[in-house]
Amino acid sequence: MSETTNSRVSKVEAVEVEAGQMGQRYLAAGARVGMRLWAAQPPSEGKPEAARDYETVGYVVLGQARLRAGDQTLELGPGDSWVVPAGVSHTYEILEAFTAVEATSPPAQQAGRDAPPA
Repeated sequence: MSETTNSRVSKVEAVEVEAGQMGQRYLAAGARVGMRLWAAQPPSEGKPEAARDYETVGYVVLGQARLRAGDQTLELGPGDSWVVPAGVSHTYEILEAFTAVEATSPPAQQAGRDAPPA
């Protein structure tokens, strides 16, 4: 069996990670996928729409949010999951304190991909 370039396993504890500029906490990340946590995000009317160069899949742990992308609106609650394809302009409105886990491919935290919209 051939060895990969990175054969080490790793662990990230969310409580030890500082929040990013948009409130996200970066969790474990590999070369092709990264995870982030949005913990107890307070209600908000939504940030400016942004299109990212990564695909996002998410899972709601607690709370309620509204995801808007073009003419689509998704109501998100505990147990729901969603997908935002790379390049799709979208925004989230937090309706009730919101906790969710997202995976991005490629990892959002690499190469400045997760910079807030200008």
